[in-house]
Parts: sequence; structure tokens; C-alpha cells
Amino acid sequence: MEKDILAILENISGEDLSDQLDDNFFDAGLIDSMATVDLILALQEKFGINIPVSEFDRTQWDTPNKVITRVKELANN
Repeated sequence: MEKDILAILENISGEDLSDQLDDNFFDAGLIDSMATVDLILALQEKFGINIPVSEFDRTQWDTPNKVITRVKELANN
């Protein structure tokens, strides 16, 4: 699952983030609001989870490790 998430992040950001797992990709300018929508859609499609945009809190999704944690939580519900 982690490799798939990192692949999605790389596809969207254009950067391999596997060595930047705790770096904030929003602050780094790697993912903007349009890319965030792409990220949500890609994660939902790949993992069969639901991430309501209206409930999306950027601070809970701003590093690769946080994305991995959140996807695992949602996939286990």
C-alpha cells in the first residue's frame, strides 16, 4: 500500500517523495489545490475509500507519512 501511495504522490507532484516522508509537500509547492483534488480522486479509485472534499483537512494530509496513515485508517473502516 505504501509503495502505491508513494507512486500516486510521485505521479501528481512530479517528485519521488520516498526519502521525504515527513516533509510538507504543500509548503514545498509540490502539490497545490488542483493537485489535491487529483490526489483525493486517485486515492479513492486505487483503494476504494471515500475522502469527502468538504471534510478534507490539509493539515492531516500534508506529508507522505500522513497520507499513508490516513489511507490505512480509511481502508480499515
